[in-house]
Amino acid sequence: MTSEHLKLDNQLCFPIYAASRLIIRSYQPYLDKLDITYPQYLVMLVLWEKDGLTVNAISKRLILNTNTITPLLQRMENQNLILRNRSTEDERSVLISLTQKGKDLQEKAEEIPVQLGTKLVSGKLTLVEMLDLKNMLYVLIEQLSILEK
Repeated sequence: MTSEHLKLDNQLCFPIYAASRLIIRSYQPYLDKLDITYPQYLVMLVLWEKDGLTVNAISKRLILNTNTITPLLQRMENQNLILRNRSTEDERSVLISLTQKGKDLQEKAEEIPVQLGTKLVSGKLTLVEMLDLKNMLYVLIEQLSILEK
């Protein structure tokens, strides 16, 4: 017999994992119209917020290893969404900047959070509960980041 703490329903990780996968799946029809994947969308969000970041800065912001993000950035460069250039100040650093196509994509993506947010709060959760959940998840991320160090 399985002990209580090993049951799937008693795990914190599973509902977070399942919710993450379902949220990403909800994004996909919108992102398909933009011809980008969810990880690419996250990179675009970071660059729309502040263009001209290093690979390391993007990796840190998205909590991804650079060896995970580098192939992603290469594909985005091939799609003409970004440019990768060596920093003139530090040749070890690669700066990522948006192309005009990448900048233009921002306007097309503008409605995605609104449309998805409307769908999410039309169910059992209110907007306040969704915002509370988001804030609690950031606290959890912070706590896990501290434990990882």
